Amino acid sequence: MLTGKRACEADVEEDGVVIEEASKKARAEEYVISSTSGALAEGYNHGPLMDYEVANGKNSMEIDEDLHSRQLAVYGRETMRRLFASSVLVSGLQGLGAEIAKNLVLAGVKSITLHDEGKVELWDLSSNFYLSEDDVGKNRAMACVQKLQELNNTVIISTITVALSKEQLSDFQAVVFTDISLEKAIEFDDYCHNHQPPIAFIKSEIRGLFGSVFCDFGPMFTVVDVNGEEPHTGIIASISNDCPALVSCVDDERLEFQDGDLVIFSEVQGMIELNDGKPRKVVNARPYSFALEEDTTGFGTYNRGGIVTQVKQPKVLQFKPLRDALRDPGDFLLSDFSKIDRSPLLHLAFEALDAFRHEFGHFPAPGSEEDAQKLTNFAVSINERKSNCKLEEIDRKLLYHFASGSRAVLNPMAAMFGGIVGQEVMKACSGKFHPLFQFFYFDSVESLLPEPLDPNDLKPLNSRYDAQISVFGAKLQKKLEEANAFIIGSGALGCEFLKNLALMGVSCSPKGKLTITDDDVIEKSNLSRQFLFRDWNIGQAKSTVAAAAATAINPSFHIEALQNRASPETENVFDDTFWGSLDVVINALDNVTARMYIDGRCLYFQKPLLESGTLGTKCNTQMVVPHLTENYGASRDPPEKQAPMCTVHSFPHNIDHCLTWARSEFEGILDKTPNEVNKFLANPSEYLAAMKAAGDAQARDLLERVVDCLDTDRCDTFQECVTWARLRYNFLISFPSTWQHAMFSNKTILMIMLLKALGSIFQHFELEN
Repeated sequence: MLTGKRACEADVEEDGVVIEEASKKARAEEYVISSTSGALAEGYNHGPLMDYEVANGKNSMEIDEDLHSRQLAVYGRETMRRLFASSVLVSGLQGLGAEIAKNLVLAGVKSITLHDEGKVELWDLSSNFYLSEDDVGKNRAMACVQKLQELNNTVIISTITVALSKEQLSDFQAVVFTDISLEKAIEFDDYCHNHQPPIAFIKSEIRGLFGSVFCDFGPMFTVVDVNGEEPHTGIIASISNDCPALVSCVDDERLEFQDGDLVIFSEVQGMIELNDGKPRKVVNARPYSFALEEDTTGFGTYNRGGIVTQVKQPKVLQFKPLRDALRDPGDFLLSDFSKIDRSPLLHLAFEALDAFRHEFGHFPAPGSEEDAQKLTNFAVSINERKSNCKLEEIDRKLLYHFASGSRAVLNPMAAMFGGIVGQEVMKACSGKFHPLFQFFYFDSVESLLPEPLDPNDLKPLNSRYDAQISVFGAKLQKKLEEANAFIIGSGALGCEFLKNLALMGVSCSPKGKLTITDDDVIEKSNLSRQFLFRDWNIGQAKSTVAAAAATAINPSFHIEALQNRASPETENVFDDTFWGSLDVVINALDNVTARMYIDGRCLYFQKPLLESGTLGTKCNTQMVVPHLTENYGASRDPPEKQAPMCTVHSFPHNIDHCLTWARSEFEGILDKTPNEVNKFLANPSEYLAAMKAAGDAQARDLLERVVDCLDTDRCDTFQECVTWARLRYNFLISFPSTWQHAMFSNKTILMIMLLKALGSIFQHFELEN
């Protein structure tokens, strides 16, 4: 569940291409397509791919790459097409349902139907960021529709506010239930499991500091790409004429092959029999060599060259329906190996809670020993009836914590499980990445105070934080409201942190304050994952817009937004007094250099630091507590393989950033702008209509580029191209001193000038042709 390597929240390049190892990667991509083709995927799961034009009213090739560039780089075009053609049901719009719906709308599924029969309560405001006090008494689904629609106007969002019938589930590729009885869940899952084609069924719950997920994607679900990684490759150094044959590769980079993998060979000279494209099985895999399950004694003698590439194979999973999985759950997915025996107990606890609610019609009361004992009795009774997975001992203290906080849906838990379930829906609709199989349980009881809480401290205060108070107590809630916090970065992680803190009430009293800083501005590509921003915010400062959006979530939020880069150059802003006043620091950064600097400041001022990062589908988090844990800089990660684009755009500070920036500028002039001009010249009226329909800052920017290319920047002679390049150079060096100092070494200046001149020349010729 957790990756060993720390990830940085690094954006991939706009076109999703990594420059390094281009020749090897090109061959790898070729074999990915052949082994996980659309034809293969269409034979499984949900039948033939829905016609994209019918589904979205667009041509199947029209994916808004400016908006979904990051997703395209991780998922690939075919996966995105399948996602865009999928209809999903989300039932239960408390905090968890809202998080799942938000993630799916951002991802861009075809349609989402929100189902909830309940009314908004004050408790809901601590977990559902789309609800306000004015919504109390309204239907939850209806109260969320408009704000969810603002995230992505291409997604069709509808609501159901009455009881669901199982026949209605046939309209969806995937259904998600977040607040449903076990009896009803079994009924719905049986229908989905036996439906043709099967409907992906997901059941997830948040109960205080405990959470669960169950997945059933049908009796025969095919995963077309198990891990989503590029096929591993190696450059061959030698191949023996043996049985089995020994293949040795150059020792520049460790091989990632495992026993049982299938590989193909290409460009081998001498032993040309291996170039037939036939997959061969790897045995006895080692860091720089492996054996082939093949007799090569009759083959030609290996001379030189050759590349070996992994062939990715589909995997078929046989999911059990919920009624069978409850009796025989199989292996649980573990996220914490220090709690290796915890999942079976939580499996029992969630069954006992369902029995408690069925019997008494309500959740156990916070801090009630009597209700906790009743739930424990249910757990003991259910355990006695089990045959396969009967527990020898039941932890009654853990069941007390489970019962006491079971009514509360806590925002941090909802945010975590909302991400997990959203990803499972994507897997169900696309067949990419190995799904959760089948139960996952998680708890965070270590978040509770070590000493027992007074039951009177858990009583509701008729406030929006009552759910949180029922778990942690009113005293801790007061401390959260008076906290002074500092967030560095307001991108994808920063938006999530702001939302979570606003809902938790952190810095929401006059004594508390949250400071957030980010020197970046909003781009269109940010909108697919940074949910506090809208298309009309493009070009505005991230921190300012994010702070305003977080204040709308909780009007009591005491927040200050800055546009300063946290670095040695801004220590006059973030001075000793500022650092000394902080209670906690939260990193939402996209590069290791900035992380190291903030870690050093926290170490010096002895401040706790929450460090985290994302990279594609990988993520990490690290809590740094003074005098208790090691700091971030105590261990080093491998060098970053690519530059984060927001750093490249705003503050490039090394040669890699400069090269990436220059390449991006070159492509903008040589490729993107002329393509836009050609689209306009081919059909001006249709092009202008499309730009008006888009109606955002990105469309305006494209129109301005078209005008510049056809008018002010158009060159008819070589001399005009050189003149334009020189004027462009003069414009670039007029940027602020920090930027130009990082950007303009003599070699970089020369490279940029040459690229600009060439770009203008080719642009002129392309327009002429």
